[in-house]
Amino acid sequence: MQAGERRDTDVRHEDQRPPAAALFDALGADYEKAFAHAPAHLAALEWLIERLPPAARVLDVGSGTGRPTAAALVEAGHSVLGVDVSAVMVELAARQVPGAEFRCTDIRELPLETAAFDGVCVFFSLLQMARAEQSALLRRLALALRPGGHLVLATVPADVEDLEVVFMGRPVRATSFAEDGVVVLAEDAGLTVLSRQGTLFTPDHPGAGPEPHLFLYCRRDGGGG
Repeated sequence: MQAGERRDTDVRHEDQRPPAAALFDALGADYEKAFAHAPAHLAALEWLIERLPPAARVLDVGSGTGRPTAAALVEAGHSVLGVDVSAVMVELAARQVPGAEFRCTDIRELPLETAAFDGVCVFFSLLQMARAEQSALLRRLALALRPGGHLVLATVPADVEDLEVVFMGRPVRATSFAEDGVVVLAEDAGLTVLSRQGTLFTPDHPGAGPEPHLFLYCRRDGGGG
């Protein structure tokens, strides 16, 4: 073998990243520009903040650049752990929201203590997981909530599995459920779905069209509220 030749087993580190990490490493701050001003997202945050106890501990799954989610929670006086698989996003978030803690890791591999959080945010962070992984993760997130704690979940409602789509100019593979299926997913995880909101949102990105978004407002069973 000549020097400089590449063997099939010589895979670059970046090629070993999960697809979501590669996607959001590439998008970086462009994602925040496209989505951070979404009215339904901001409304869901406001709903959660109104129900959190003082100095609550909140888990932000797929925390992105830290804005708007972690920033709004910190501003309201809460403690935030943001988890994202993208190193670029975590670096941006740590710089933009120094009052929160951010970890670059796959939420599917992060140990979660039972009843450790007063609130959980899951904004569009399930779409590149298989259906079984989405189900297993939501069960773990529900258990990580204290009884009576609240979880807000946002996704794109669609009955698709491993479908290739173009997202912000990049090909990605997406998996989701139709709206009623998302509700069942949450209920099977042990969450009470208090309400849901469906909306259309057009990201601030060249060539973007309206996207269907679904927001679920949930509480862990066994608590009041």
